[in-house]
Amino acid sequence: MYENPRGTRKNQNLSQSEHIKQLQMLLDVSRQVAALDTLDAVLDTLVSVAVAETKAERGTLFLHDAMTGELFSRVAQGLKRHEIRILDNVGIAGHTFQSGEGQIIHDAYNDERFNRDVDAETGFTTKSILAAPVRNAKGEVIGVAQVLNKKEGQFTEMDLTVLEGMTTQCAITLQSMQLVERMETTRQREIEFLNIVSDMTSELELTRLLQRVMSEATRMLDAERSTLFINDEKTNELFSHVGEGLDSVEIRLPNHLGIAGAVFTSGDTVNIPYAYADLRFNPGFDKQTGFFTRSILCVPVVNKAGKVIGVTQALNKKGGPFTSDDESRLKAFTAQIAIGLENAKLFGDVQAMKNYNESMLQSMSNGVITFDEDGENKTCNAAGARIMRTSAKDILGKKPEEVFGEQNQWLVDKIARVAETDEGESMLDTELKIGDEKASVNVTVLPMQSGEGASLGTLVMIEDISDAKRARSTLSRYMDPGLADQMLAGGNQDDILGGKDTIATVLFSDVRSFTTITEKLGAQGTVALLNDYFELMVDCISDQGGMLDKFIGDAIMAAFGIPLPHEDDEDRGLRAGINMIKTLWDWNRQREARGEMAVDMGLGLNTDSIVAGNIGSKKRMDYTMIGDGVNLAARLESACKQYNARILLSEYTVAKLKGVYRLREVDKVVVKGKTKPVGVFECLDYHTDETFPNLMDVLGNFNEGVKQYRKQEWDRATGYFREALKANETDKLGNMYIERCELMKKAPPGDDWDGVWIMTEK
Repeated sequence: MYENPRGTRKNQNLSQSEHIKQLQMLLDVSRQVAALDTLDAVLDTLVSVAVAETKAERGTLFLHDAMTGELFSRVAQGLKRHEIRILDNVGIAGHTFQSGEGQIIHDAYNDERFNRDVDAETGFTTKSILAAPVRNAKGEVIGVAQVLNKKEGQFTEMDLTVLEGMTTQCAITLQSMQLVERMETTRQREIEFLNIVSDMTSELELTRLLQRVMSEATRMLDAERSTLFINDEKTNELFSHVGEGLDSVEIRLPNHLGIAGAVFTSGDTVNIPYAYADLRFNPGFDKQTGFFTRSILCVPVVNKAGKVIGVTQALNKKGGPFTSDDESRLKAFTAQIAIGLENAKLFGDVQAMKNYNESMLQSMSNGVITFDEDGENKTCNAAGARIMRTSAKDILGKKPEEVFGEQNQWLVDKIARVAETDEGESMLDTELKIGDEKASVNVTVLPMQSGEGASLGTLVMIEDISDAKRARSTLSRYMDPGLADQMLAGGNQDDILGGKDTIATVLFSDVRSFTTITEKLGAQGTVALLNDYFELMVDCISDQGGMLDKFIGDAIMAAFGIPLPHEDDEDRGLRAGINMIKTLWDWNRQREARGEMAVDMGLGLNTDSIVAGNIGSKKRMDYTMIGDGVNLAARLESACKQYNARILLSEYTVAKLKGVYRLREVDKVVVKGKTKPVGVFECLDYHTDETFPNLMDVLGNFNEGVKQYRKQEWDRATGYFREALKANETDKLGNMYIERCELMKKAPPGDDWDGVWIMTEK
């Protein structure tokens, strides 16, 4: 190896003809490069001339990227060009760039700066290297020219002089082309940015817009994943959609929790290079999804009024943390699409309202038929078509006399009168003739008007009050209306009395200390209290699509998933339970303000296969549920007393939950009459910061304590439970486990102990 630093390199004597030849070559190179219009062409030309003039096998010209601290060059790869980058202090090229001195290396493999891995990857064997810094007119090093393997002999000082002369001669062109390319890249990026924004702001379907924004933000920032959360002002939640098409899933989280919640509430951008070092980051989401979060960039989405309407969150910048330039780009991006988001959200709300109105119209048991201002039929819901023994499409566009016929002229006249006077009219328990049949109906005719008071036509509402409907009204007071419909539909008695196996989530609830209440209130007071209590609780169950099975004294038995299943029956059941507790507490505040005693309750939830159907005799039947799945829900409700809990769930329900809830596994138990252990979880989502301080701290320490408890690490488990009690001294479950640890410590259960607790009570 031979190296001769630039400062000590001796000038070689050139003959006049050689000197002229060299100058001519440099002039020719300058002319060739000046005639080119792209940086890639300039790089190719310089490398080709450098290789030819130095009689080398191959060459590379690196330019410096000051923004990334890298040297880069470009090589052909198929029909495209591939950019290669190295740090500006690595290898021979890095040393040349940092020192500003040319390098002549006769034996590359004996130079410790040489990276042999490059040869291993390319299959090329590097023998000798000639490297020269590329300097601009100010003498600043802007890159490195490098040629490899002199074909005959060794690289000389003359070769280095030629290489430096070429790069210096063309440095201005290189720098200019680099600047032009950056400007063109910036311009193209801005054009692309504007096109994307323009395209997105025209998208009115919110789910598709969210998907496109997340996709573009991910690509624009070179991140692994991005999410755009929009604030739901009705629920105070941030929501987004993950996946596409039928696989799209809506995710929701409180708008004050986590990184996204912090950005939404403060309106400040958060850039976290190391997520797990930030206390605001919740690693629980990573555990659930299997995704490992390294870095986070989260910016607020602000509308034109300056109000924060959501946040955009990008995860895991490829190649390092997010930069200030990434922050600026994401801010600009979200600022531009904010209007589109609001438009899409407004469109979604309008579309949802339209769908809601149409769904409500179609689900109504009363017939609704509308006529426009010209007297032509515009809509007819399913009930109206059924009552009129026709179809909606058959009467579309027809006049009232064509729809109702001459036999119902009284109704035609009433419609005309309402259209003329703009005053509604009603007829109760009247007769409507449909062909050869007659129906007892209540009829209401109403004028329809716009917000400005302009006439939109008339609406005819027809309520069928036939014998079957009267019977249904009576039966619905004692059972679910859907079951009443099933029974009134008639059919084979054996079918009515039959049952079926189905998967459902069963809910049991029970009033605590009911005997004390009855003794204090007496018979009439107790009945009055239960009537008010049941009305509130049944509303919570019905709001989530649950079916009330029966009242058992002060207990409630309900199910989610029968008679018709939903995709989220487990979540519906849990949400119903949470709302029942919250509603009960609101009711208690009203009772205590009146000087009345408060009421407490416990809930058990289990998801399993059950038998549901009408059970009984042909004279008396009851729609109910039976099976082990029902019994376990009842056992869990009873176990609330033992664990000082209000909502307990089985592991079968927890496994199917789609939402995110604040749960903790309180035990593995074998209920009375069973041998197989079941995981039991407590839900704490009904609590507020006031009713359960430091909830997340308690959950973290408690859960770790349970892990140590099952490992028979009694002292360590006790330590964690005590830490949980420090966060909330009213949490009785921690005390229960401390007592257990003391008992186990005195009488160790043995190596074959599986952490299961045997329940001796129902």
